[in-house]
Amino acid sequence: MSETPQVERSTEAAPAVDELTPPDRTLMGPGPSDVHPRVLRAMSTPLVGHLDPSFIEIMDEVQDLLRYTFRTDNQWTIPVSGTGSASMEAAIGNLVEPGDTMLVPTNGYFGGRMRSMAERAGGEVVTVDAPWGEPLDPVDVEHAFDEHQPDVFGFVHAETSTGVLQPNVPELTDIAHAHDAYVIADSVTSFGGVELRVDEWDIDVAYSGPQKCISCPPGASPLTLNDRAMDKVLDREEPPKSWYLDLSLLEGYWGDERSYHHTAPITNVYALREALRLVAEEGIEARWERHNEVAGELKAGLQDLGLEMNAADEYWLPSLNAVRVPDGVDDAAVIDHLLAEYDIEIASGLGDLAGDIWRIGCMGHSARPKNVEYVLAALEDALAAQGYEA
Repeated sequence: MSETPQVERSTEAAPAVDELTPPDRTLMGPGPSDVHPRVLRAMSTPLVGHLDPSFIEIMDEVQDLLRYTFRTDNQWTIPVSGTGSASMEAAIGNLVEPGDTMLVPTNGYFGGRMRSMAERAGGEVVTVDAPWGEPLDPVDVEHAFDEHQPDVFGFVHAETSTGVLQPNVPELTDIAHAHDAYVIADSVTSFGGVELRVDEWDIDVAYSGPQKCISCPPGASPLTLNDRAMDKVLDREEPPKSWYLDLSLLEGYWGDERSYHHTAPITNVYALREALRLVAEEGIEARWERHNEVAGELKAGLQDLGLEMNAADEYWLPSLNAVRVPDGVDDAAVIDHLLAEYDIEIASGLGDLAGDIWRIGCMGHSARPKNVEYVLAALEDALAAQGYEA
């Protein structure tokens, strides 16, 4: 009789991990923003299957609420399973085919990300230039179209890296459509907080993230396409490089069939539904106005401290305030001071503006007067600690 094999048992003890107790921060950076208590409660409700009849009803409700917030009637309006970068890649990776030319801006960090995604999709990328901290000039966009005749034009409606809101969006979309091009709008930092009218402004595709002006944890990210754009997606000669983000397959799950594609992030969809309910209860135009008013108080307070905004008044972005770091002040030390002494999060600059600006968000549930008062008082103290006098 053979001997029973001996199982070697590990003498190493299991790691001792304490109960999760993250710090209670006031989130005033470029995202995420503070989450409304109702949204957190929604996330604690019972899990159901992603094809459960009750969840399918929730999917319908989320799509209707997304349409309301995007100001669109687009049938193809869904939350992409993933962060805002997933909805961004779904938009670009499906609309840009190998051999297509995409026109992207150079006036911020996220125009560069558009470029990277378009190149990975097999597209040829050309640029329309503007300095970091300024919007695109329609005249320059027109010249770029005349020179390159791109198939797709992408622009950033609210550039998180510079604090610039792109004006004259209908003028940009008119230029693109006169050249028979498709328009993709990055609305990550404007959706739900700054005026955005997808249908009225004739935007073909818009994507966003939930963690900014919607004040929802990341995980289910808004995306909308009109029929013209979806027809291009469905008529592709070869499928997109990403199976997971292939909209022709996702259409089967989020369309009429509700057939299995992947397991949706159910709890994140619950959260998005509740966050969008809050938008609808407040009213989208009232919400835009609240962001403008509260951020205006923040802007005035920053200027009272002697600080300079990065963006000019005519294209200041209420949801993301980019503030110039004064001479002689260490930007990272101020950020660390706010976090250590006040549990306030703000962020430094990205790319060309790294070390030159602070990025202070005023988004969603964080866009409240008490938060503005708190961050201004804390910032004054942090600056004083470095010898700066307002």
